[in-house]
Amino acid sequence: MRTSCDFGGNGIVNALNANIYGNGSQTLVLAHGYGTDQTVWHFLIPYLACYFKVLVFDLAFSPNVSPQVYNENKYSSSFDGYAGDLVCLLDQLNMNETIYLGHSMSAMIGCLAATERPELFKHLILLSGSPRYLNGKGYEGGFEKSDLNTIFKSIRQDFPSWVHSFAPIAIGVKNNPEAVAEFEDSLLRMKPEVALSVAKTVFLSDLRWVLPQVFVPCTIIQSKKDPIVPKNVAFYMKRKLGSNNINGADSSNKVKILKTKGHFPQLTAYPLLLKVLNTSFVL
Repeated sequence: MRTSCDFGGNGIVNALNANIYGNGSQTLVLAHGYGTDQTVWHFLIPYLACYFKVLVFDLAFSPNVSPQVYNENKYSSSFDGYAGDLVCLLDQLNMNETIYLGHSMSAMIGCLAATERPELFKHLILLSGSPRYLNGKGYEGGFEKSDLNTIFKSIRQDFPSWVHSFAPIAIGVKNNPEAVAEFEDSLLRMKPEVALSVAKTVFLSDLRWVLPQVFVPCTIIQSKKDPIVPKNVAFYMKRKLGSNNINGADSSNKVKILKTKGHFPQLTAYPLLLKVLNTSFVL
């Protein structure tokens, strides 16, 4: 992974709309996933900012970011471009030994960055993350190739219709129209061609090879029933993480299963999520 920064001076801070809340001595980084932006953390930030210096930012595909930032050559082939941006952002802000909470695709972005620059991270919190979404021999990722082809075709042919059908599935919680509407609105702000490019990057990724190289302690948080990521993926990740292989130790990484449904517990079950964070760290 190349970590050379494409932005000069404070360029990356401004380009990715980085914001800091609170003034705690420990930095907590919140990184969003596909189809959302930094506002997806709005329920958590007021509480977390009482204890941490909270850094939030937008990934390059976010509609909040200048269209010139999303370079398909940089971001479509792998997660390396996103991981490089994360490293550059933390370097620019002089942040080390951070606690990193990455949702969905940002879970693996954090893992990639931690293999390159482990000193930037004290702990990784991997929320609803997956190293591979495709089913394979001996591996259940949740999707067949035909499922993904249908998704890509739907995005290409009628992006708004796909959004309206996908958002309720991803939210996965009945009687929560506010969360569905929030995710829909966020997705619909993306350009269809960017949404398709990022979807292909995410759903066709295979980052299982990264896990054994991650030696930063991890907490893996997963909904009991996630329509995007099967629960077994969380335990797969725990088994494969590199720090589990140090002298046979298995204590540095933990799996926390939330008694809820859906891919976005930060929107639909944030009290449960905060409770898990509270037991994982002294808040």
